[in-house]
Amino acid sequence: MEITKLRLLGFKSFVDSTEVEILPGLTGIVGPNGCGKSNIIDAFQWLMGESRPSSMRAAGMEDVIFAGVEGRAPRSFAEVTVEIDNSQQRASSEFNRHKELEISRKITREIGSSYKLNGKELRARDVQTLFADFSSGSNSSSLIKQGQIAELLNMKPKDRKKILEEAAGISGLYHRRHEAQLKLNGAERNLERLQDLISQLESTDTRTHTFRLHDDSGPQKRTAKRHVCHTQ
Repeated sequence: MEITKLRLLGFKSFVDSTEVEILPGLTGIVGPNGCGKSNIIDAFQWLMGESRPSSMRAAGMEDVIFAGVEGRAPRSFAEVTVEIDNSQQRASSEFNRHKELEISRKITREIGSSYKLNGKELRARDVQTLFADFSSGSNSSSLIKQGQIAELLNMKPKDRKKILEEAAGISGLYHRRHEAQLKLNGAERNLERLQDLISQLESTDTRTHTFRLHDDSGPQKRTAKRHVCHTQ
């Protein structure tokens, strides 16, 4: 995945529109403590579909919106956008018709988050799958935050396997398998519900038919009784 540009607006300490150009090779961001360097990594993680406020070092997801300071009013929304060079068609097949991908996530107070790819709205799952196909993602080892080096060195074999799968580019397949399993489970539940409805309808039809037979026998009995009385 070749990210070429990052734009932030109203995200944490980036109250004004800020653009970071990412050139080939290594790109470093230098600044004093508290200037917001770690917020850059948070922005990438948040854009890639992170849904846990604790990962954003926040009490709630709306806390990523600039809250205001003396002399600066709070923002009503936050937005993060990345531009990706897809000229080598490394994305999944449904996105490879685009040579450049512009992915954005926006959160508005009391409304929630929305995602877009080249101006078209997407689900959070679609964005997560897209980055999984790039061997990346909000919980990927490709994003290393402060204090995580020791965790990587002390990882369990299962966690190391996950890193190798990401490096091999197959983590997206596991993500798609999970999505397919969820759809199959949903289809099975729908079939079970449909079978219940069919059984209920068949039971209702049976009771209705029995009631009609019972009701139709009434006049015949009354006619037979009158005939016997008349004969006597």
